[in-house]
Amino acid sequence: MAELKTIHLPDVGDFDEIEIIEVLIAPGDHIQAEDSIIVLESDKATMEIPSPYAGAVQSLKVKVGDKISQGSEIATIESSEASAEVVEKPQVESEKQEAPAAQQDD
Repeated sequence: MAELKTIHLPDVGDFDEIEIIEVLIAPGDHIQAEDSIIVLESDKATMEIPSPYAGAVQSLKVKVGDKISQGSEIATIESSEASAEVVEKPQVESEKQEAPAAQQDD
């Protein structure tokens, strides 16, 4: 079952407001957990912020030039964790099937 989740800015250190210099996602995009979604700049250093969830981007709450702080909303995503589990299970099973075959060839 799909679930709407809000992505918030995690703790990125001792910054009250940090500027968004690039938005890497758009509504309708399908992203994976750990995909970069925005790029922030502070004191001449840049950092990419990853998504904690996989799914389809429903809406963006930020734009380039915005200044955000820890806990600020970045985007809303429709996440379906059940479908992610279904995709991962066959990969694990196929790896297990390949291992015994390799041992028999020795």
